[in-house]
Amino acid sequence: MRRFLISVCLLAVIGLGVFWVLTRPAPLRADVAAGHTVDADNGAGVFHAGGCASCHAAPESEDKLTLAGGEAFASPFGTFHAPNISPGPQGIGGWDLPAFARAVTRGVSPEGQHYYPAFPYTAYVHMTDTDVADLFAYMQTLPVSDTPSKPHDVGFPFNIRRGLGLWKLLYVHEDYVMAGDLDDELARGRYLVEALGHCGECHTPRGPLGGLERDAWLTGAPNPSGKGRIPNITPGGLDWSATDIAYYLQSGLTPDYDSVGGSMASVVQNLAQLPEDDRAAIAAYLKALP
Repeated sequence: MRRFLISVCLLAVIGLGVFWVLTRPAPLRADVAAGHTVDADNGAGVFHAGGCASCHAAPESEDKLTLAGGEAFASPFGTFHAPNISPGPQGIGGWDLPAFARAVTRGVSPEGQHYYPAFPYTAYVHMTDTDVADLFAYMQTLPVSDTPSKPHDVGFPFNIRRGLGLWKLLYVHEDYVMAGDLDDELARGRYLVEALGHCGECHTPRGPLGGLERDAWLTGAPNPSGKGRIPNITPGGLDWSATDIAYYLQSGLTPDYDSVGGSMASVVQNLAQLPEDDRAAIAAYLKALP
């Protein structure tokens, strides 16, 4: 019995050690965008394409550049609240570029804790270092808010953040869904859809642990609000032409003269601020899906 108990204890210690190693947060990189001259104008485009204001501006606020946070996102795992990410003490005012890059592309806080994937780092992992640096530079120019971030309402066991390291091993993929060598327009569309625009976060169904089912990419998903369904935007579910799609992303008008609604309205407001070529690239990507 004594040997058995010793063996159990040793296995428990080994198991804890393996868990601790597998779930360790991604390291801080000091060489992010080394030698790059930041371009805040490009950062503004990254900001709009990434939909930062849609989540981080205060709910119902007309001011979409004061990123005070507070928007609530219900899920089967609890309710998450978007934090203050304005460039002040309550937000990211004390961060440097390496800490910002690790947060955005790896989902790790400056304190070394895993962020919940309500923050779409599963998409932002594809962002280029230069776009991350430009976005950070642009965000330093935005207004400061002194509104404290709201805590998440997440119960056991999901409040054990270390376990998110295992979740990331399963669901954070550095490879694109649309693989292969693409022409310039399709490559830009892939970057806008799969990385900056994180379209899959809403339009792709999720498994029991909340990971995206990549084999059903953009084929639609239940609305987290419980009302209706987010549509299939592959050619099998959306029969619009590429011109129709690009125009919708600029104007919010469908081919049958209906208008955009719900959370998609803010997406259109953001994408309307991008160059026409970017909206055309998104349309080309969607038409190229299986």
